[in-house]
Amino acid sequence: MAPDPSKYFTLEKLAEWISEQKLLGRKVVHCHGCFDLLHIGHIRHFKLAREMGDVLVVTVTPDRFVNKGPDRPAFPEALRLEAIAALHMVDAVALNQWPTAVETIHLLKPDIYVKGSEYRDAKNDATGGIQLEQDAVTSIGGTIAFTDDIVFSSSNLINRYASGYSPEVKDFLSAFGKRHPAAAIRERLAEAGTRSVLLVGEAIIDDYEFCEAIGKSSKEPTLAVKSLYSKRFAGGILAAANHVAAFVDRVAMATQIGDRDDQLEFIREHVKPTIDAHYLVRRNSPTIVKKRLIEHYFFTKMLEVYHINDAALEPEDDAAVCEALERLVPQFDVVIVIDFGHGMITPRAVEILARRAKFLCLNTQANAGNHGYNVISKYPRADFISLAEKEMRLEARDLRGEVEPMMTALSAKLDCPLITVTRGSRGSIVLDRATGFHHVPALAQKVVDRVGAGDASLSVSSLLAAVGAPAEMVAFAGNVAGAWAVSVVGNEKSIDRAGLIKQIETLLK
Repeated sequence: MAPDPSKYFTLEKLAEWISEQKLLGRKVVHCHGCFDLLHIGHIRHFKLAREMGDVLVVTVTPDRFVNKGPDRPAFPEALRLEAIAALHMVDAVALNQWPTAVETIHLLKPDIYVKGSEYRDAKNDATGGIQLEQDAVTSIGGTIAFTDDIVFSSSNLINRYASGYSPEVKDFLSAFGKRHPAAAIRERLAEAGTRSVLLVGEAIIDDYEFCEAIGKSSKEPTLAVKSLYSKRFAGGILAAANHVAAFVDRVAMATQIGDRDDQLEFIREHVKPTIDAHYLVRRNSPTIVKKRLIEHYFFTKMLEVYHINDAALEPEDDAAVCEALERLVPQFDVVIVIDFGHGMITPRAVEILARRAKFLCLNTQANAGNHGYNVISKYPRADFISLAEKEMRLEARDLRGEVEPMMTALSAKLDCPLITVTRGSRGSIVLDRATGFHHVPALAQKVVDRVGAGDASLSVSSLLAAVGAPAEMVAFAGNVAGAWAVSVVGNEKSIDRAGLIKQIETLLK
């Protein structure tokens, strides 16, 4: 039997209904949450909340604001609303319109706002939302209350019984959570936030042209497509800087743009304002744009077009880059270099980075623009290295051998104590000279686009490496960031600190 339709409200209609209830002398109680997988703990929570007043209203977080990972919510908002509306102690339900309940509390003005006992200490809430909600309740003259009863975790139940992960991944997460609780990772990330970080690398604009195939050209054996729409994203070092800025207060970026088609207006609009950006101009060049033609229905990439000057850097431009690095690098605790192999980072720049960086994090990328010539051994040293398996194999000139011996050789060659190698669906391997090898499984269940995944992983793992976090924790957090990145198109969104921590907490429950 379907729940009573009279229980369903929009927020605006619910606010009017609550006002009517108050005029009748009724005390209104409000509960809010995701309620993804309704369980006995929720039912007892609603029962105790209802006993605090005369009317119980429940608002539900919409799907688009559930920040517990790319595979959540497990149940869509319509089903979550239906499940709650079916409970006899609930008088009204509504779908929220905002990420938190703050605006909702101001709109509804409940007499009592009720949360579970796990929210009693606001310091345990990684998002900071409960404190904002408490402030909102106080501002409308209401009272916040907490229920004390049996506590279950929807995330824990989903992880155990409804997760898409294999038994091996579930076992890993269970064991990892005992070795490295989510609170420990949160503390390490907070420590990383006190470091100053400089990012170095090329600015790249990712231009996605979505198309529809319409047939073969009548005169040539060529596929003809019709352009539908396009999206542009700040990629390259711009995307990495945006990720890091979510965790660190002092972030700077040294990058190179062209003197024609510089894209500077777009870049400034899409780089976070807290980033101290140093734009170095490369003459007779465009700012790098990588245009991808994509079949829109299947999201199949058909063709990639580079707008780039791939000639050697002119001496004057090399001198400008090196002068900036000599000046900037010593000012920062951590330097993250993403070397795309497009010419900005010359041998002189490499020497400065290796000599001047206090803690040097490196990634050299193999792509169509550098033809595999861009290998990590161009650097004489590093404190942390993160490479894709293909990049590791290019460095070792070994297509089929075991990866671990390659990592051991690279660690010795560059005197690098910590190296991760990401392997796509096979997860990652991390080598810590002190503790040996650790294997961390892939955590992505929904892959939309792989572009930017390595940059996101490096951005987070570098911060943890810089504060001496355990190697397994470094790789795990990097994999979580990578899983988040492949769930969105390109660099459409940068990592949100609270969201990443919430995702880690969800995985480890």
